Amino acid sequence: MSFIQLNDNWNADPNVPAVEVRAAGSLIQLCFRLALWGHPAREDEIGYLTFGGCQAWRLGATNDEGWFRGQCRYSRLAPKWGEFYELVGDDPLRDQVSGWRPAPMPETANRHFLFYLRDDTFECLARDWLFARGTPTTLIEDVMVTQD
Repeated sequence: MSFIQLNDNWNADPNVPAVEVRAAGSLIQLCFRLALWGHPAREDEIGYLTFGGCQAWRLGATNDEGWFRGQCRYSRLAPKWGEFYELVGDDPLRDQVSGWRPAPMPETANRHFLFYLRDDTFECLARDWLFARGTPTTLIEDVMVTQD
């Protein structure tokens, strides 16, 4: 299994990402405040990761301290904390965690995405993804989970 880092020139705010997960049909959208440090972003600018052709997603309470102590499934495998990855290859660890939620209209998906946020880990099984900032390309109104 390998980890391909997908966030280039953007990341979630490392202190208060204000995460929301929205869902409609087979689309899942992760909304979060963008990091200002080391990345071009405006104060309180929002990032939108929209996943198409989703099968399932989860938002779990994994924090950076547990990750650095080796208490997470991918602690010893992922290159670093706080990044957005696609996991490629055989992943025997994928289903060793609870909390997977089916998309409202799930599709069969063959890609596994993982995003380490400050106190949470977001995962999505989907066909594809798209990142937008400020104004999302696709706005999904049905808010499923909100965390601050």
